[in-house]
Amino acid sequence: MKYLKQFGVILFVSFLGEACRLVLPFSAPASIYGLILMLAALVTGVIPYETVKETGDFLVEIMPVMFIPAAVGILDSWADVEKIWLPVLAVIFLTTVLVMAVSGKITQFVIKRGRGHE
Repeated sequence: MKYLKQFGVILFVSFLGEACRLVLPFSAPASIYGLILMLAALVTGVIPYETVKETGDFLVEIMPVMFIPAAVGILDSWADVEKIWLPVLAVIFLTTVLVMAVSGKITQFVIKRGRGHE
């Protein structure tokens, strides 16, 4: 029952993200609004971390499984992708390296900032 409650909290925040997408004039996906709302709720303590910890950990663990439908979709439309596979591969590689570099720098900044507060 605990997991259903935690999943319900996550779904409710996702629903609020959908509502934000309908109300706000920005072209961001509802999932982004949901993530921002969840982050704000966790940071401010509106939703205690323990309220969603176990279900959140589970969802992160099964995340790779969620990419299977996308991969199947790419294979299904291979005739279209085949013509542009090299530029797509280059963009994937470059953006992966960029995300890794930016994530690493932000992590280093947060760790240094955290040590300064101790």
